[in-house]
Amino acid sequence: MSHPRRFDPDDPYLARLRRICLALPGAAENDLFGHPSFYTKKLFAIFGGVVKGAHDDDRWSQSVLVLPDLLTHEQARSDERFFVPAYYGPYGWVGLDFRAAEVDWGEVGDLVEQSYRRTAPVRLVKQLP
Repeated sequence: MSHPRRFDPDDPYLARLRRICLALPGAAENDLFGHPSFYTKKLFAIFGGVVKGAHDDDRWSQSVLVLPDLLTHEQARSDERFFVPAYYGPYGWVGLDFRAAEVDWGEVGDLVEQSYRRTAPVRLVKQLP
């Protein structure tokens, strides 16, 4: 069963996130459950999310979901820009809402890289500086 598209392909946030993600070694993009998703062997970033109990709310449609390191995860819990995404949250993923404040793309790049380092094969991670 195909899922409906839950994003605008011309979204400027997606375009910027796509450049960050696809610059990483071996990274590719696929549509997963209606969201652009970035992966190597495993997912490391997803554009757009939902929270438990609010699947029809598009508030988080312009966000990035990542799997950060433990310290960053703990810091995100007290930052209002972040949320716990449905389905992924119980596994340590967090969402950063791009519309909650002006986006710091350096921070987004750091979060994506943390997630990449946690999920990509060692041979690809070794290619990072």
